[in-house]
Amino acid sequence: MATTLKKKYGLMTAISMVTGIVIGSGVFFKAEKILTATGGNLKIGILSWLIGGIIMIACAYAFSILATRIEKVNGLVDYAEAMVGKKYAYFIGWFMTVMYYPCLTMALAWLSARYTLVLIFHDAADITGGLCMTLAGLYLILSFAINLLSPIIAGKVQVSATIIKLIPLVLMAIFGTVYGLTKGYTVENFTTIVEQVNTGEALFMAVCATAFAYDGWIVATTINAELKDAKRNLPRALVFGSLIIIVIYILYYVGLAGSILNAEMMASGQTGAKNAFAAVFGSIGGTGIFVFVIISCFGTLNGCMLACCRGIYSLASRKKGPNPKTFMQVDSATNMPSNSAALGLLLCIGWLLFFYCSQLSDVSKGWGIFAFDPTELPIVTSYLLYIPIFFMMMFKLKDLGFFKRFAAPFFAICSCCFMMVATVFSHKKHTLGFLIVLIILSCLGMVWSKEKKLS
Repeated sequence: MATTLKKKYGLMTAISMVTGIVIGSGVFFKAEKILTATGGNLKIGILSWLIGGIIMIACAYAFSILATRIEKVNGLVDYAEAMVGKKYAYFIGWFMTVMYYPCLTMALAWLSARYTLVLIFHDAADITGGLCMTLAGLYLILSFAINLLSPIIAGKVQVSATIIKLIPLVLMAIFGTVYGLTKGYTVENFTTIVEQVNTGEALFMAVCATAFAYDGWIVATTINAELKDAKRNLPRALVFGSLIIIVIYILYYVGLAGSILNAEMMASGQTGAKNAFAAVFGSIGGTGIFVFVIISCFGTLNGCMLACCRGIYSLASRKKGPNPKTFMQVDSATNMPSNSAALGLLLCIGWLLFFYCSQLSDVSKGWGIFAFDPTELPIVTSYLLYIPIFFMMMFKLKDLGFFKRFAAPFFAICSCCFMMVATVFSHKKHTLGFLIVLIILSCLGMVWSKEKKLS
């Protein structure tokens, strides 16, 4: 039980854990998209990183209030059950299992493959073509094998990747900025707009893109059971950790602006990040640092695959979902839920195939509104699911003061609503297609929502 875990982490350790969980590969991927979405307007880009970070802080702080009262390790599902009820908790668990984690894992496998091909071919490789998708599938299988056959190795990969992924961020933040100030690129990029865009729409699109980079903070709330003086330190760790993440991301973004001209960065597409590192650190040094980016992506993929492997198991352990007796079984040799893990891998591959088909230019036209981006919309949907939890906090947590009971959840609700508006502006008609798929999958999940008696 979580309540029996020893209180062994202090504030500084907790802050490090928060930053380590959240900082991942998304910043490398989304920095390019944000630059393009804003037409090379660095001021709007920085504002979007700031707004996205504030949304993260608002929601993380509200959940920290729940985490200090509900000392369990299943995070969001437990909070949903305590505030809204078991049916809503099951719905969230089902969504995380069949859509959120598989889509996120698939996206990271594709991103790892994308950067690998950029490293190998040194030019604009087909990032949605068969070669890239095949390599992404192989990365999924490799990550699955590491998690299933050797959880200890998987843990070591995760720890190593956490350290490695900070290297390119910090190096570009420092040396990219110095290089840009010396060459004059930073000033020119801040004062020159490459392409005129609608400012409001560009900001919404950019903020929506930051959701991928900031994702993961909800996992950090599960450390409460092992945190000393959790009622004080968990909110502090989440707030200070989030602030550190925001600063690192913005400094990295500014560092990129100092490496090469925005017009060149936007024109180079998926090779932009690699070109930026090469400009600052030279061809060999830039390539070496870009390898760290790939390792970072794979490390984040490994962590997401770990969650995928346990997705259906978490439902089965509550005696819910399809065939809970089968999916709650744990292999005695590896101490892993093998059946659950296999289904998690199949879901990831299924979403990868969906992504491949929906992105093919000659095929996606027939998909219409269903040619949506599964790398972003499932993450943003989680903010929609937070709203009922925050709303019920105001009614149920009667022993709290005004700020924690009303102000914190209200601001979190406003932040979630802002993210919803940003999503509609960013994805337009494809938002409807995504919602239709979400409703269909949710109805399918409701078939198995009743608790079953296991013989």
